[in-house]
Amino acid sequence: MSIPQKLDHNTATALRSILSSLNISKNRIIIDLDNDTVEVEEDHNINDLLQWAGTLTTGQAKDLQERINKNREEDWN
Repeated sequence: MSIPQKLDHNTATALRSILSSLNISKNRIIIDLDNDTVEVEEDHNINDLLQWAGTLTTGQAKDLQERINKNREEDWN
């Protein structure tokens, strides 16, 4: 795992502006300069769920993730 680098305020603002022009508003992203891509990082992915919940099958992890997402949506409404 890599060590995060701190950005100065001006650089962070410029990056937000660039990402906003691409309709990307999430706080966590992965920029791959080798492949010229930007990937929005979800709050939690299936791998995180597997680590937190113990050993689950892929189907169980997907079901758990769907339930969590549904609950989050209900909380916001």
